[in-house]
Amino acid sequence: MSSSIPNPRTGNREPRTNNLTEILTAAVLTVSDSCAKGENTDRSGPAVAEVLARHKFTVVATEIVPDDTLAISNAIVLLTDEARLVVTTGGTGIAERDVTPEATRMVCTRVVEGIAERMRAEGMKKTPLAALSRGICGVREKSLVLNVPGSPKGAVESLEAVIDLLPHALQLLAGNTQHD
Repeated sequence: MSSSIPNPRTGNREPRTNNLTEILTAAVLTVSDSCAKGENTDRSGPAVAEVLARHKFTVVATEIVPDDTLAISNAIVLLTDEARLVVTTGGTGIAERDVTPEATRMVCTRVVEGIAERMRAEGMKKTPLAALSRGICGVREKSLVLNVPGSPKGAVESLEAVIDLLPHALQLLAGNTQHD
């Protein structure tokens, strides 16, 4: 759980403002061996991006990486320099190559257990298989990293279960800690 992985694209992170437009920036990272190889079409990433746009997030980047801990963690580091919210889709199950939660923990300093708990609780209302999701939500500097499942339906349902919490969480991370 280190936040000292350097960003080879931009170097150190630039100071950010509390502007709501800037706070509601998002990136989508699809984690899939078959999509990364071009063997399958990514359907989850675009579905997640559509939900984010519908909720007034500006999607500033989308990427696809294989189910590889280092590739995932490096992509998260780079994307958190571009966006306040990074939603990963895929790699949250219990199969051997499902390593997205581990990669997320490597680059986040804190875990926000309640967000992942809410996604699973809402998911279990629809399917008992939601209990097999190991997705987490973590904080990397002033960004949130949210893991959702790889299926388009599971990804969308998980994101929609917590989407209303995310703007407030991002405002808190930006330093807006005043409460009405």
